[in-house]
Amino acid sequence: MLMQESAPPELCIARVALPVPLYRVFDYLIPTDFELQKLQPGIRVKVPFGRNYMTGVLLSVHNTTSIAPDKLKPLSALLDSESLLTPADIELLHWASRDYYHAPGEVFAQAFPNALRKGKVAELKNDEIWLLTEQGQHCTPEQLARAPKQQQLLSYLQAQAPNGASLQELRRQFPDASNVLKTLLAKNLLTRAPAEATLQVSTLPLLQAALVPNAEQLQAITTVCHALGQFQVFLLEGVTGSGKTEVYLQVIQQVLAKGQQVLVLLPEITLTPQLEARFKRRFAVTITTSHSKLTENQRQRAWMQMQQGAARILLGTRSALFTPLKNPGLIILDEEHDSSFKQQEGFRYSTRDVAIMRAKSLQIPVILGSATPALESYANVQRGRFQLLQLTQRAGQAADPRILIIDVRNKPLQQGLSPPLLQAINDTLAKNEQVLLFLNRRGFAPLLMCHSCGWVARCPSCDANLVVHFAKQQLRCHHCGFEQASVKLCPLCKTGETFPLGLGTERVEAVLSSLFPDKRILRLDRDTTQRKGVLEDYLQQIQQQQVDIILGTQMLAKGHHFPNVTLVALLDVDSGLFSIDFHAPEKLAQLIVQVAGRAGRADKPGQVMLQTRQPEHPLLLTLIREGYHHFAQQALAERHAAGLPPFSFQALIRVVATNVELAVEFLHQVQQFAQPHASENLLILGPAPAPMAKRANQFHYQILLQAERRMHLRQVLDALIPYMVDLPLAKKLRWSVDVDPVDLY
Repeated sequence: MLMQESAPPELCIARVALPVPLYRVFDYLIPTDFELQKLQPGIRVKVPFGRNYMTGVLLSVHNTTSIAPDKLKPLSALLDSESLLTPADIELLHWASRDYYHAPGEVFAQAFPNALRKGKVAELKNDEIWLLTEQGQHCTPEQLARAPKQQQLLSYLQAQAPNGASLQELRRQFPDASNVLKTLLAKNLLTRAPAEATLQVSTLPLLQAALVPNAEQLQAITTVCHALGQFQVFLLEGVTGSGKTEVYLQVIQQVLAKGQQVLVLLPEITLTPQLEARFKRRFAVTITTSHSKLTENQRQRAWMQMQQGAARILLGTRSALFTPLKNPGLIILDEEHDSSFKQQEGFRYSTRDVAIMRAKSLQIPVILGSATPALESYANVQRGRFQLLQLTQRAGQAADPRILIIDVRNKPLQQGLSPPLLQAINDTLAKNEQVLLFLNRRGFAPLLMCHSCGWVARCPSCDANLVVHFAKQQLRCHHCGFEQASVKLCPLCKTGETFPLGLGTERVEAVLSSLFPDKRILRLDRDTTQRKGVLEDYLQQIQQQQVDIILGTQMLAKGHHFPNVTLVALLDVDSGLFSIDFHAPEKLAQLIVQVAGRAGRADKPGQVMLQTRQPEHPLLLTLIREGYHHFAQQALAERHAAGLPPFSFQALIRVVATNVELAVEFLHQVQQFAQPHASENLLILGPAPAPMAKRANQFHYQILLQAERRMHLRQVLDALIPYMVDLPLAKKLRWSVDVDPVDLY
């Protein structure tokens, strides 16, 4: 609502949030020729700032200000005729700014796509979509056998977009789409229609019939549907392959039948295409996507479609969380445990926690889905805040994979591959089934060492070893990007020969190529999937069984469906068993279960092999013998005994400076200010160097605050933030506050 105080009409002040890293908002004079009724909170305004102009968001209108009126600058222009945000959106952004102690202008900027942040006109053009005619729906590949491009595009529409697709979407799949579409139009296989033609709502039938749910799925669907129209958090814990997506789809159908919209959030861009295709096969409504690989115009269009109600379902990554919804009905977080849902730079918010707060303000339910829920979510189930829904059986006739611990102590290894694993790979390939090998370390080897004197190649700008990239004969820092040519002779002793030590995906790929020369091997890591479209192409090759052995890093662990993969192996489990981070056991357990979930679907039994030198480690034994749920309960008990989150609350104050003394002095002043608040309720740890103190020639230091109750933590931070803002040293370095940190870096 418009906030206006009774005061002399000659003074009208606009309070504006600007995208700058300052803990304040800014007052501007409202020119007398501006229409006051148009000054609604949530409209964008153009204002002078320094020597330039900026696009900001109007928060409120007042006729008092703490600034001398003669020093205020006037608003330059109103960019919108009505608010782009609802009152609930605005209140959520205010809450997020307060809760995460971040500059309000940057938080409000997060709610808009980049094009709108730059001041672009907020309009949704009435684009056309391409639809199959009745003749096109029944056209077979044989009828277009002599026109492969036409055949491919028509098959795509039949299988992936039966309710139509825009020219923009088709061009993403087929660069020559324009010419092919004209030909298919002339053959009466396609027709064009306004985009609104697909926006019919509850009367639309399902394009593809829903599957018959089993008893557990039906219970979950019924429970969530009974909560539609009210706030409730559901934790949907389902083993991999148990049909969580089918639960989502059947609940979404009920939401669509009410004429409402659904926001579905995913941790990775790579998961979007397969889920989008599945949704489009099921629902005859406009479905849009939003993630960082799309152009500015594409992301603005998705934002405007949801804001105006022209689209009914939005699939997006973390940044889509704040997209306005005209008729909100449901929020879903898939893979809710994933650390990608925590923003690690700038505005460090938790997507899960903000989504829950948003659902509460909108009075709609939220589903958190995972095969390996976060310990925080389990704790909220115990506290009665979340309702647990469990899917314990794989859908259909699929059996759980068999998990084997492979003790590699004193075993002859071929570049990290043990004899039992090599035998299992041979057996799997002999059955024309696929193998997936997981190693979360890219490059050829993690370090280069001198055989004579023990010298190790180090990054000159970071406290890190240089990683060997053999194919390019390079040494590369994976933290700052520093590169140099590899060296054969030691630069220290001048006589010793260097050798690569340890395993990376590039090295394992080389040995696999020599051991299985007639097999197709595909390596998926950040080095091989940088170019646009490459990862999607590789995933399609795996689906079409054009690959025999898949080798990759963590990007393989998340939600991908590989029906013909029956053997999965983690080559190095031990690296995750020992860590200074108390989150490490949870992350490792989640990783093992998620990777294991790629093994075996439907009628093909799967096998998982874990290579380790710690075969008796309690984490591995508990996970394998009793499952993730039991592991999580045990881990929660350990966290409770140690007073660690989620049974306490943390905030990490990070400092980045050009020299150590500057960082330490700033944090000492912070510590001295906070110390009077320290008691049994508050623990202050530090100042201390970050686990990697030097990165890109910058020094990273930190203080950790931990309290038994969130209220006590907030009381300290409420006093501490203004103090830090005003410290003279604050202008000479960068500092940030991370509430509920997920790592210590």
